Amino acid sequence: MRRIPTHISFLTCAQVLAIHSLAYGDGYRIPYQGTAAAGQGEAFVAQADDPSALYYNPAGLVDVKGIQFYAGASLVTGRTEFTSPTGIKAESDLGGTVAFPPPAHFYLTWNLGETDIPALQPLTLGIGVNSPFGLKIRWPNDGPFSTTVTEASLPLLDIKPTLAYRFTSYFSIGLGLDIYTFSDLIGEGQTELKSKSPVIPGMPSTELNGTDTSVGFNASVLITPWRNPHSPPDQNGKEELGKPRLNLGLVYRSGTDLDLEGEYLVDGTKVADAKTTVPIPWVLSTGIAYWPVRDQQHEWKLEFDFEWIGWSTFTDLDVSLSNGIFVPSPRDWDDTYTFSVGTEFKWLDLISLPNWEIALRAGYQRSQAPNPSRTFDPTVADANWNILATGLGLKCTKGGNLFGFIPCGYEGSYLPKAMVLDLGFSAALWEKRTISGNELSPTHNGTYKTKDWFIGHISLGLAF
Repeated sequence: MRRIPTHISFLTCAQVLAIHSLAYGDGYRIPYQGTAAAGQGEAFVAQADDPSALYYNPAGLVDVKGIQFYAGASLVTGRTEFTSPTGIKAESDLGGTVAFPPPAHFYLTWNLGETDIPALQPLTLGIGVNSPFGLKIRWPNDGPFSTTVTEASLPLLDIKPTLAYRFTSYFSIGLGLDIYTFSDLIGEGQTELKSKSPVIPGMPSTELNGTDTSVGFNASVLITPWRNPHSPPDQNGKEELGKPRLNLGLVYRSGTDLDLEGEYLVDGTKVADAKTTVPIPWVLSTGIAYWPVRDQQHEWKLEFDFEWIGWSTFTDLDVSLSNGIFVPSPRDWDDTYTFSVGTEFKWLDLISLPNWEIALRAGYQRSQAPNPSRTFDPTVADANWNILATGLGLKCTKGGNLFGFIPCGYEGSYLPKAMVLDLGFSAALWEKRTISGNELSPTHNGTYKTKDWFIGHISLGLAF
């Protein structure tokens, strides 16, 4: 098999999955998959008390009552400035002022605790769909990276069938699948890397694309050693568990590989078939949540979460073409950690707003960049960052009105009993990163500054 140097970047496919890592400073993972969590700096592993627990800690679904629906998106804006050692400048964006399509989430859960079948009452079922790698990145066609990347996208979906089971009042588990696949519902339905060829006369536009479906799994535990007192038994003899005062959460998401198969195009004409393997890392998440106050009027939660991410599985992104060309592309990323601190304060019984609940949220998150300087590329212009987050939650129940005239709850098992609106805002503060001694291309050496990185989050929920 013939080999060509890795600096011939029209065949270097390492960038194909870099899209969102630029946007989130967390490798190529987008962790923001629920607005209530995002408003607390992602400190939600131990709280996990809305349908987004499908992502954050499926074991927490046992405390999500009835049938609930929760969906939303994150609107991301930002740019990265590059300055070479000789003073050459360039700037990237997300395909526009705001990334489109935005990272989105959809969750549907069904708690079987109110069914008439005792064996099913500890069980909660759920299905979720989110876009963990959905952003786009663009560098100028006439810039210093034109032979590395001018545009790239990774419109990957994660489909999450999930179940949770409560063994006792203080111990529950969650199990689920992560089915990673591509869909033209977000983008072109395939991962794409576009650039200029440095070896073909005229430097024509090139494209490398690919698709695959791969399956991983997740397993989780929620331990509640301290609750408020249980309510007295109702007329059917059932007692309602008291709300948690202390929760401990543990979640493991397995890694898997995307064996991408696609095409290499020059000016839109197919030249060869292409193959490469993209790893999705394992993630181990832990969290502890404590409610100093939790009564019928107010709830105040404090939480600390820690995640360990197995980026060391990303050792290379070698590319094979059907014409016999093989392109080695080392990565050798490092395992990283992320930690979050968040709080939420709720008003449950406001005299001025009867049948409404209001939550104020705030949080902080710190994350590391996994890619070393020697294999850094501008599609993954990652750096350590700090995020400051805040959020607002509104829940309107039966008897309340949205905008003064839309009833929030209805009688009947097929109509919603409550509506939820969650809003969040995050500001990412990136550390400046200077690259030297890069082994992929000397044009990658220089200083990268990511600026004006703001994320607006919104989710809507219905409870039946």
